[in-house]
Amino acid sequence: MKSTFGVLITVILITFILFSAFRSDTLDIGDPIPKPDIQLHDISGRNVSLNAAKGANGLLVMFTGNRCPYVLRNQSRTAEICAFALQHQVGVIMVNSNTTLHNGDESLEAMKAYAAEQQYRWYYVIDKKAEIAEAFDASHTPECYLFDKNGRLSYKGAIDDNPGNADAVKTRHLHNAINEMLAGGPVKTNSTSALGCNIKRY
Repeated sequence: MKSTFGVLITVILITFILFSAFRSDTLDIGDPIPKPDIQLHDISGRNVSLNAAKGANGLLVMFTGNRCPYVLRNQSRTAEICAFALQHQVGVIMVNSNTTLHNGDESLEAMKAYAAEQQYRWYYVIDKKAEIAEAFDASHTPECYLFDKNGRLSYKGAIDDNPGNADAVKTRHLHNAINEMLAGGPVKTNSTSALGCNIKRY
């Protein structure tokens, strides 16, 4: 009996170890774009995938929303960094994964209105089942993921070192990451903490 129990425990442990080895809960630097071909509904009325949104020099994916106080505090910084990315042929796509609010403040119609107000010149898509947020392990808005021209993750985290106060910013993490990525070298600070509102996907 003890022998059978021991064998059972061993099998369970081996299964757990194998499962852990192949399971990836986080998106690490150097990883490829997750779920690159899923069709996401854009505010333009068309569908677009992450691969299609990618520019010649890479892709910036930003998880965001319409009403998060941190998103509102970052409006000018968001517009600036997205325009900078596009200027350097880095595609930009913003993702709204707030599934529990998609029938209210974070609906597609609300997204269209907000994007028009902010004069977005890039994609703003609705992640209806939060598949993209889950694949990226994204948890906050705003939260940024920068991929190089080969679709490999170069940077993840915050726009800068003070999401709550633009006047107190000392380091522009995302801006620096784009410049370093475009220069062909490694991004020195390739991961930072994204402070913001929790993505409302549960």
